[in-house]
Amino acid sequence: MISVLATMLMAFPNTSTAGSTLRASRSIGAPIGFPSACTRYAWLCHNTSSGEISDEKAMPLLKKINRDANSSVRPATDYATTGKAEYWSLPINNKGDCEDYALLKMKSLLDAGFPANKLAISVVIDRNGGNHVVLLARLKSGDYVLDNLAGSVKPWSSTGYTFLASQNFNNKSAWQVTLAGPRAAQFSGT
Repeated sequence: MISVLATMLMAFPNTSTAGSTLRASRSIGAPIGFPSACTRYAWLCHNTSSGEISDEKAMPLLKKINRDANSSVRPATDYATTGKAEYWSLPINNKGDCEDYALLKMKSLLDAGFPANKLAISVVIDRNGGNHVVLLARLKSGDYVLDNLAGSVKPWSSTGYTFLASQNFNNKSAWQVTLAGPRAAQFSGT
């Protein structure tokens, strides 16, 4: 998934720099598995709520949802849970891979009243160079990452991840290049 996305990104250089919010530069196709998840989960691809939430109210909720999902789901590949190589879904029998954790966190936050236009799935390269998917929450103080590999909710710039593409906060079925982080120049051709 990431190698195809990385190749596509080479054609779309971005001048994004580290900051509190990830800047999107251009539209890009959704990752494999995302379109079928949109078909199954209307909440994933439609802004059902919008608005603002204070950082003081949001942060405890983000931490709770991140902690609860990370402790209730056991890591398992898509193939182990569904027999398919790439299948985005909510965890099955409390098992799932990174995008399944991200989907569960998004649904849990939406169910708790978190504004849909403040949440987005993001494809990243982790610190070890592996493919990974996380959930972004946009607060007034910046973009924060809910991650199944981290117990804490962190600003995107503190994760050590290279962000490749993210779901559009305002058009949930669309994706955008959000090239930023330690290895961004490697994919931008600069």
